Amino acid sequence: MRLRAQYRRAMEALYIASIALSGTALVAITLIIPAGVFMRYAMNSPMSWPEPASVVMMVMFSFLGGAAVYRANVHVAVQALLNAVPPHVRRAMLWGVDACMAATALFMLGYGAHLCIITQYQSMAEFPGLSVAVVYAPIPVAGLLTLLFLIERVWLGAPPKTSLMYSDQVSELE
Repeated sequence: MRLRAQYRRAMEALYIASIALSGTALVAITLIIPAGVFMRYAMNSPMSWPEPASVVMMVMFSFLGGAAVYRANVHVAVQALLNAVPPHVRRAMLWGVDACMAATALFMLGYGAHLCIITQYQSMAEFPGLSVAVVYAPIPVAGLLTLLFLIERVWLGAPPKTSLMYSDQVSELE
């Protein structure tokens, strides 16, 4: 029982870290792009770094945010099909979905890590000190997070209602 509780706490911490990092990346994009547009069109002095920096942030936002969305179970799902089949078929379909998600997470983890390894000595033209591997690092990290969140859901079930991910639910008005 203690191992289950520790794993659940670890997944909650990883979820919060994923949300914080992807949210920070989104805020950075929101600030960087208008600054670049302002400098280009209002000041007539374009900067070379806002667009590539935004791409780097978008990779982080997309992959880490995607793993968090998977844990929160707010991803796109086709419920109509699941509701139209008998329970034993639904269970088989859900098992198939879990197997596909595990395969996808393992693919992201394995080939993402390989991509990071083969690009570790390359740098971005706009950021010569930044390794391309750092830009691609969110791919294997998100694969690992998705796999860990899948293990949590299969082993322990959905996160408890005390999880931070339920804190933004609609509350009733007086």
